[in-house]
Amino acid sequence: MSTQQPDLNEFKTVGLIAKTQHAGAKETLQSLYTFLQKKGLNVIVDKRVACDLSCDNVKSSNLVGIGKRCDLAIVIGGDGYMLGAARVLSRFDIAVIGVNRGNLGFLTDLDPDNFEAPLGEVLAGKYLVEKRFLLEAQVHSHGHMKSSNTAVNEAVLHPDKIAHMIEFEVYVDDNFMLSQRADGLIISTPTGSTAYSLSGGGPILTPNLDAISLLPMFPHTLNSRPIVIDANSVVRLKIAESNSCEMQISCDSHVNLSVLPGDEVILRKTEHQLKLVHPEDYNYFHVLQNKLGWGSKLF
Repeated sequence: MSTQQPDLNEFKTVGLIAKTQHAGAKETLQSLYTFLQKKGLNVIVDKRVACDLSCDNVKSSNLVGIGKRCDLAIVIGGDGYMLGAARVLSRFDIAVIGVNRGNLGFLTDLDPDNFEAPLGEVLAGKYLVEKRFLLEAQVHSHGHMKSSNTAVNEAVLHPDKIAHMIEFEVYVDDNFMLSQRADGLIISTPTGSTAYSLSGGGPILTPNLDAISLLPMFPHTLNSRPIVIDANSVVRLKIAESNSCEMQISCDSHVNLSVLPGDEVILRKTEHQLKLVHPEDYNYFHVLQNKLGWGSKLF
């Protein structure tokens, strides 16, 4: 994580993206729009929610347009909504910050009721920068790629049927690692290590680590353990033809790719990264303490 040098003109065009179904999100969207307008900034609103603003002549665009035209995107919603926006925005040279209108808020720093001061500091060039890599998941059949998508948090191999065991082999950089009989496998980035992987007993990876974790889901053996590997590795899952059910690769629980017996799944780090910005007082361990209820200092 690095501290950005102040540049009062860095964020000239700001995009606003919101999930207005969240309670209070419409009010936060309106407050942010007014706040940014008063600062003389060019504001572009996600066209899906532009009609929720009680203003005339609102400039709007889709997420791709915001990624191309804006210097900063402010996402209003929970972590799940941030993930969906991040998968698109990570392809562009745009900074992203979140206003929490969800539950945990690991990725959304700003308080919707007290965003003015910290956001003002960010707009003045006083912020921290964090680059988060994504995973690309590809499904191959008979040597040809049939589908692919990206994940900010994790890619999960799982059966279509609930609690149905599947068999697969895991290779890392074409080196056989293990064969597995389990309910699935979670392949997580450091960003996703505090999400689904954590609930399954996986390790927490600090965001600066260039690593991914592999976590078997309910393995049918006592010697199966999670493992952390270099994020520059290529992970290949060979799906046994003996599996009796169809499977899926789920990317951030948003996008599902169909996987059939005999297919191969290839996972690797993407070239593009998500550029998260935080207020200068951001501390990752404070986030963990607050969100996970860790104990306070003893002395």
